[in-house]
Amino acid sequence: RSLSWADELIVLDSGSTDSTIEICRKYTKNVYVENVWHGFGAQRQIAESYASGDWIFAIDADEEVTEKLSKEIQGVVETDAQDKVYAVPRLTWAFGSFVRHSGWYPDYVVRLYPRKRAQYNDAVVHERVIFGSDMNLHYLKNDLLHYSYTNLESWVAKSAKYSALWAEAKHAEGVRCSFADSITHSIMFFLRVYVVKRGFLDGAAGFMVAATGAFSRFLKYSDLWLRQKNRV
Repeated sequence: RSLSWADELIVLDSGSTDSTIEICRKYTKNVYVENVWHGFGAQRQIAESYASGDWIFAIDADEEVTEKLSKEIQGVVETDAQDKVYAVPRLTWAFGSFVRHSGWYPDYVVRLYPRKRAQYNDAVVHERVIFGSDMNLHYLKNDLLHYSYTNLESWVAKSAKYSALWAEAKHAEGVRCSFADSITHSIMFFLRVYVVKRGFLDGAAGFMVAATGAFSRFLKYSDLWLRQKNRV
């Protein structure tokens, strides 16, 4: 609904089993399904292949465009500066409130770009938009709202998925770590987020961000260590 201003709406579903597809078809006929999972980057590339407009604004299912951001995007597209890509500040709702510290904000992500001159890479996880050195990166002012975690259960499931994907990719690259690295990275992450990046200013949500993030670091480095030991 927050994208009703767009000339073309494209939805790429990755094999959902709920009513996602039926809901999306109420807003656009351009709903596609890709059941074979090749990673986040490849999935975005497939979505790009269906686009026909001069500009692409990429958005995830757990994100929402505010009215101010939509007007800002439309203004950028009207100028049609094909030598520019745009990063948008993302404001995340997690653990009961919007998180404005903890290193989570403004969390700029490149999402608006000319279709023929930029595209996503094929990274399995932590994919990003790549573009030539002759193009310039600019920053939008208005927030993209990100409702990443509906509850703690969803966070645990999402964290476990990302940890496994990260460990799998690093293991394939030949990266090695020790069990001590799992502990060290966890502690350092907590101190960096809660103290250095002032997560304590976010109250209980800030502590949860630091603590759960530290646990996530422990999971992914432990997963990598276990793969080295042939235990996974």
